[in-house]
Parts: sequence; C-alpha cells; structure tokens
Amino acid sequence: MEFRDGMEKRYNQILKNYLNEKDEKALYLGQKFSRKSIEHLVPPEEMISLHRNTVKEIFPNLPKEVIDSFDFLIEVMIGYGLAYQEHQSLRFQQQELKSEIEIAASVQQSLLETTIPSVGCLDIGAISVPSKQMNGDYFHFVSDDKSSISVAIADVIGKGIPAALCMSMIKYAMDSLPDYRISPSGVLENLNRVVEQNVDMGMFITMLYGLYRTDDHVFTYSSAGHEPGFIYNKEQDEFFDMKTKGLVLGVNPYTKYRHFELKLNIGDMIILLSDGVTECRVNDEFIEREEITSYIKKYNHLPAQEIVENVYRELEKLQNFELRDDFTFIILKRCV
Repeated sequence: MEFRDGMEKRYNQILKNYLNEKDEKALYLGQKFSRKSIEHLVPPEEMISLHRNTVKEIFPNLPKEVIDSFDFLIEVMIGYGLAYQEHQSLRFQQQELKSEIEIAASVQQSLLETTIPSVGCLDIGAISVPSKQMNGDYFHFVSDDKSSISVAIADVIGKGIPAALCMSMIKYAMDSLPDYRISPSGVLENLNRVVEQNVDMGMFITMLYGLYRTDDHVFTYSSAGHEPGFIYNKEQDEFFDMKTKGLVLGVNPYTKYRHFELKLNIGDMIILLSDGVTECRVNDEFIEREEITSYIKKYNHLPAQEIVENVYRELEKLQNFELRDDFTFIILKRCV
C-alpha cells in the first residue's frame, strides 16, 4: 500500500524531472517506476489517469480537448487491460502445460525404455524419434534366454498425448503377457482384446511382433495392420517387402492373426519400421520405398546401429529437418 499511497506525488516528480532535463537518467527513473507499478498490479487505465492528473497540474491552461482525450484513452486502456490480463493468464497456463508435458515425456521415455540385446549371431540397430514431445511409436526387445529374441514395433493411429498414453498401456499389457512370447499371433490376439476394451473407439494401434530363434535363425512374426518392413537377401543383393496381413488392434476382439516365417542366412537383414519412415514427404509427395532401401544399401557396410542412424539423418534432411510423424526404424542383421 505504501507504493500506491505515494504514487501520484512520485510520478509528478519523475515527469517534471523529465520535462526539465530530458536525459537518460530521467527516462531510467520512469522505467523503474513502471516496473514498480507492474509489481503492485497497477492496471494500464490507472496509469493513464495518473498521467492525466499530473499533466493537468503541471499545465493548468491546456485546452479542454486535450484533457478529454485522456479520458478517451482511459476507456480504451480498460479494454486493453482486460485483454492483456487474459493474455497473461493464458500464457501462464500454457507454460504450466508445457512443463507438465515435458515431465510426461520424460516419464514416458522411462516407461518405454528398452535394452537392445547383445547376441553373437545378430547385429541389431534401432532408433525411435518422436515428431513432437510425446512418442506415438513404440518398440521393445525381450531376450528371455540365449535361444530366442522377441521384438515388437507398434504405432498408434494418432499423435500427441493420447497416442503416448496408448503406447504406455501397450507396454504394460505386454509385460503382463510373458507366457505368450513364444507365439507372436498369441501376443497380438491378447493385446487386441486389451486395446478393444480399454482404448477409445476412434483410436487404433498397428503392431508387428516377431520372435527370432538363434539356434536355426528363423524369424516368426505376426502383424496387426502394421507397415510392411523389408527383407534383405545378401546372396541376391535385393530387398523384398515382408508379408503382413492382419486387422489393426482394437477393432474386433475375436480377430485371429496369422504368423509368417523367414529364414535368415549370413548377411541377410530384417528391417522393421513405422509409417513415419515410409511417409516422409518431399514437396508434399511421399518418397518411394525404393529410396529407403537405397539408403540402407548405401550404409550396409556399417554396423546396424550406424545404418539406422545414417538413414534417419538422410530422411530427416529430405524433410528440411522437420519430422511430420514419429519415426521408428529397426534392423536385425545376421552376422554369423
């Protein structure tokens, strides 16, 4: 209250000092007074009224029209002050929301964190980059013993926080189904029922789940409407599309999923990806799948992790370093 009690007298002195001196020091005092006024929540219209009264005292013979113009300005500033307060309130809410999203993104990253297994016969590389703060893609490895490795890759049809929450639910549901890891189709059928019961009807999830047996190098997998990956045949030096059939998760709780098998020889690769890879755009047109495989071939001499990172950088560059969708890319390469 002490500041408000002496406002008029202090402002009178500052304004007179400026009119007499017109120097930097006088301006600084005015700026300091302004900051103090903001701290004490003095609204803009009150500042105009203060200035009006001070000017009338300093220049008592001013034309009435000039004084009346201050009354008009006060009315204008009342509307401005209300709009400014609303703007500040929304800005504060936005900052709070941004902070909460950053925390949620950090928690999600911890929840979805997975370890890439180290297996002598396989060279594995994986990268997953969200287009926004929260990731609607998901990949996970499970190595229960030395004879098999399972891998899951999923994509929520949607973005943002709802998609991220769905991915966290999928991770929890998968951790609750350890007995089904020997059957990719069984995993998808159980997850499908979970999604159908717990996810909004307008949100669906695509997923591919596979099991690599290290003793005979056979990869068995099932797909729930997920983006087809690639198979690289070292002997023929060619890429082939993976066979994938199956309804997306969450549509029909009684859906049955087929399984497919691939036999890998030394140098062969399995490439799994989300549609954020195949739907990279250049000049509003999707790139061809052949362009993706050309980049893989370009870096094929490198370890798997370096391949996925280099392919990501190439595709990111094509899009002017602005991802339009979550990007997940995995390579399993048989090395011995």
